[in-house]
Amino acid sequence: MIRLIVGLGNPGTEYEDTRHNAGFWWVDTLARRLGTSLQVERNYFGLAARVNNAPGASGPIWLLEPMTYMNLSGKSVASLARFFKIAPEEILAVHDELDLAPGEMKFKQGGGNGGHNGLKDMQAQLGSANFWRLRLGIGHPGVKAEVAAYVLRKPPLSERQAIEDCIDKSLQAAELLFKGEMDKAMMKIHAKPPRPKPPKPPKPPVPETAEGAAPADSDKETST
Repeated sequence: MIRLIVGLGNPGTEYEDTRHNAGFWWVDTLARRLGTSLQVERNYFGLAARVNNAPGASGPIWLLEPMTYMNLSGKSVASLARFFKIAPEEILAVHDELDLAPGEMKFKQGGGNGGHNGLKDMQAQLGSANFWRLRLGIGHPGVKAEVAAYVLRKPPLSERQAIEDCIDKSLQAAELLFKGEMDKAMMKIHAKPPRPKPPKPPKPPVPETAEGAAPADSDKETST
């Protein structure tokens, strides 16, 4: 089960609405839905919240947003995880993903870091890559040299809405994550919206009868 959810991003109002902060957006939304708010926790080098009554959870759930800047995120995560004896397999990192378009997301456990500095430092500080990841697509600028500037810019409104839609959909699996039902959570997150039903074919026109023609059953003989 998930005991610690980490949103990856950069501190400061100048980064608040940039693509690189999609992980913060996710955690902020979850915190609001759980009726809590993140507070400064200097011992863990970030903003954190302890939720004692999360639906489906058998114990407290921690929400964390490192305030160390992206490339030192692991310092914050490892500090909290070690103090509360939270294993890497019980951690979910939510982060922006260049290799997915806005409106797409992927949920998985383990793997590489894809050049993401936040994931890279988490792996180094935890000594394991076996934590869970929720990758929120932000798209790619198309040229590698432009990536650094691209992730630190605000997305246009249409892209921001597509990312918010993914946040809303994936949060519907939060209770499954807290229960530890990871396969079900993965199916819910990756489920495609149902295809619209094709329109029904139009009914064939009713053939018209000749004017004055008798109904078909009127030819039958009748007795009086």
